[in-house]
Amino acid sequence: MTRLAACFLICAALVAPAHAALFGDNEARRQIMELRAELTQTLEALTRRVDGASHNQLDFSNQAETLRASVARLTGQIEVLTNSLDAAHKRQQDFYVDLDNRLRKLETAAAASSGSTLPTEAKADPQAEMRDYEAALGHFRSGKFKDAQVSFETFIGLHSKSALLPNAHYWLGSSLYQQKQFAKAAPVFAQFATTWPNDPKAPDALLAQANALIEVKDEKGAVTVLETLVDKYPSSSAADPARTRLKALSPKKKR
Repeated sequence: MTRLAACFLICAALVAPAHAALFGDNEARRQIMELRAELTQTLEALTRRVDGASHNQLDFSNQAETLRASVARLTGQIEVLTNSLDAAHKRQQDFYVDLDNRLRKLETAAAASSGSTLPTEAKADPQAEMRDYEAALGHFRSGKFKDAQVSFETFIGLHSKSALLPNAHYWLGSSLYQQKQFAKAAPVFAQFATTWPNDPKAPDALLAQANALIEVKDEKGAVTVLETLVDKYPSSSAADPARTRLKALSPKKKR
């Protein structure tokens, strides 16, 4: 072998490992780049999932907040309606108390001017009537419903010919109702509406009777009373709530 050939073989032997090493580095770099690309894709996918979960959580939070706001709004409306109903009931009671006071003054004057011409058996003591009636009504006005009940019962027994007898019966029924003695209140209101059908409080007495019957679970009786109220006093202030109760008790009936 010549010296030139020997030199060539030696160079070839030195270049081959260097080429193999260069090839191995390129493969490693390719694999690293692929791994990096895969890692990047995985991170992007995870980021999208996290973003989606955060968005869903935000949506749920917004929906929950909306529901809470709706509940608060409805609760507020219920409280307003309840307060309005209580205020309306109080105004009605105050109106009747004031009406009683006015009627009492007129009846006192009438009794004073015509009392001397009445037959002996029909004579009464107007002052005693007013005193007893005022005491009973004062108990009711003060919220002493048991005392009012006893006082009105006493008044009815002592002054059976009094012009205030209808009012005494109405307030007796109201006193019983306020004590939740619904079974006793219902017939008192029924007697009022039957005995004095032309009294301005007759429609309210029927409505109160129906409410008392509802409280004792006599819905059939309540429906009958409410129908009587609507038919007999269609334009009264008690007719509209009566129709509302009828719809609730008898959904299939149209009035």
